[in-house]
Amino acid sequence: MLRIAVPNKGSLAETAAQMLSEAGYTGRRDAKDLYVSDQANDVEFFYLRPRDIATYVGSGALDIGITGRDLLLDARGRAREIEALGFAGSTFRFAGPPGRFRELHDLQGLRVASAYPGLVDSYLDEHGIAVDLVPLDGAVESAVQLGVADAVADVVSTGTTLRQAGLEIFGPVLLESEAVLIQGPHDADGIDTFVRRLRGVMVARRYVMIDYDLPAHLVEQAVAIAPGVESPTISPLRDPEWVAVRVMSARREVNHAMDALYELGARAILVTAIHNARL
Repeated sequence: MLRIAVPNKGSLAETAAQMLSEAGYTGRRDAKDLYVSDQANDVEFFYLRPRDIATYVGSGALDIGITGRDLLLDARGRAREIEALGFAGSTFRFAGPPGRFRELHDLQGLRVASAYPGLVDSYLDEHGIAVDLVPLDGAVESAVQLGVADAVADVVSTGTTLRQAGLEIFGPVLLESEAVLIQGPHDADGIDTFVRRLRGVMVARRYVMIDYDLPAHLVEQAVAIAPGVESPTISPLRDPEWVAVRVMSARREVNHAMDALYELGARAILVTAIHNARL
C-alpha cells in the first residue's frame, strides 16, 4: 500500500484533509487518529506533525507526504518536492530595527533568529554570509526587542506583526512557500495515481464549466472570449441558426467572460462547478 504522510494539525491540516476527500480518499474521522488504512484505494495515511513529515519521507519510511515548502527546505533531508498544491501560501523575509539594515550583507557576523534555522542557514550560505543563528519555536518577532538577536527571518503576510514589534522588512525574499507534495528517495507503486487525483482536485478548484446558446455566425468571436482549455464543444440546436456551446473557463475570469459573451449575443449562460477532473 502507498504510505502517505499527512499534517495532523496546523494551517496545512484542514485544507489537506479536504483535498484528499475531494480526491476520493477516506481520511480520519477523529482528530486524535494517527493512522488510517484506506483499503479501497490501497493507501495508508499517517498523521504527523507538519515539521516532521519531510524527515519521515526523506528517510524512506513513508513514500510521499504533504507539507510546506518551507518545512521541506528547513529539514534539509532527502525528500524532494514533486507538486505544488496551491494553498497555505506564505512569504519569508528578513526584518530588523528601522534604518539599521539595508542589504543582506549587513547581517554578516550578527545574530539572526528564526523558527526555520535550516532554511535560513542554507539561504545565507548560498549568498556567502555567515551569521550566528538563533533557533526559536515561535514569537520570533520579539527576539530583537528582548536582546536575543539583531535581526529575524520570519513568515510575512501583511508585515503588521513585525511593525508592531518595532521591525522593518529589508533585503530580498527568502522564499515563496506553499503546501507541496513531497516524495522520498525511492519510487513506489501508486504515486502517479495519487498525484493525478490531486491534480484533478486543483483543476476543479481553478475552473468552471460555462454553457450558453449563441447565434452560429458568432462562434469564432465567442471562442476568442472564452477559448477553453483545449477547444469548446459546439452542438447544434433545433433552430439551425443557433448553437449550444460548452467550455471550461478559469474561475477567476468567469464573470468577465459571461459579461462579454452576453454583450456579444449569447443567451442562457449557465455556470456549473467542476467536482473533479482529469486533463
